[in-house]
Amino acid sequence: MSNWLEIENKVIIVTGGSSGIGNVIVKELLDNGAVVYNADIKGNDLSHKNYHFIQTDVTNKENVSETVKDVIQNEKKIDILVNNAGINLPRLLTDSKKEKPEYEINEKDLDLMFAVNLKGPIWFSQSVAEHFIENNSGTIINVSSEAGQEGSEGQSLYSGTKAALIGLTRSWAKELGKFNINVVAIAPGIIEETGLRTSEYENALAYCRNTTVEKLNGDYSKSIPLRRVGKLTDIADLVCYLSSNKSSYITGTTINISGGKSRG
Repeated sequence: MSNWLEIENKVIIVTGGSSGIGNVIVKELLDNGAVVYNADIKGNDLSHKNYHFIQTDVTNKENVSETVKDVIQNEKKIDILVNNAGINLPRLLTDSKKEKPEYEINEKDLDLMFAVNLKGPIWFSQSVAEHFIENNSGTIINVSSEAGQEGSEGQSLYSGTKAALIGLTRSWAKELGKFNINVVAIAPGIIEETGLRTSEYENALAYCRNTTVEKLNGDYSKSIPLRRVGKLTDIADLVCYLSSNKSSYITGTTINISGGKSRG
């Protein structure tokens, strides 16, 4: 007997699925019976009969195209694309204290963040959309951020790329709706820590916000109406729902998932 979501045997590509939110999304989709392809630079030790890893550089258009072709060749279809891969390097527009020039926006960091956070979703969506159009069905789920809706001190590059992803979502939904293709974004707020939150990231963000790492990691929940940070499974459960036909009338919008912290 199938579960309520009925996503058993749906073929789903998740970019950046080896760690962080992506890893939990992959596991939740597998738990609900989906066939999941993780497109990431590095693999992980996940073992499941429906799990497949394809080494992929999301910033490389040709590499992305080959990955999509491989999935179609193996499964004869793709049902869902989850554009999850992303990178966040805290950077200031200008360092007023003039103490850490490495934490000012520079061309190298700008190019990297734009490549991963925007080129990646564009190349994957473009390649997969061709298949979706042929089948007159499909769903693209873009993982944006609360920062893309509200802005974030010391993270303007990240916020800008995530805001752009929201704009892409709205536009693609209008372009692809006529082909019965849904395009939706999700905007997670503050969530529990993952292995991706390194000491370098925390030191950079603390400096950019003129505070300490200790204060930075204070009681976040006080600013959240539900009085808790989000669980990774909260995000993954939403992705599972949006991967199902139960959400077939949701497109062109961004779903805020922040415990009430953001306006949405």
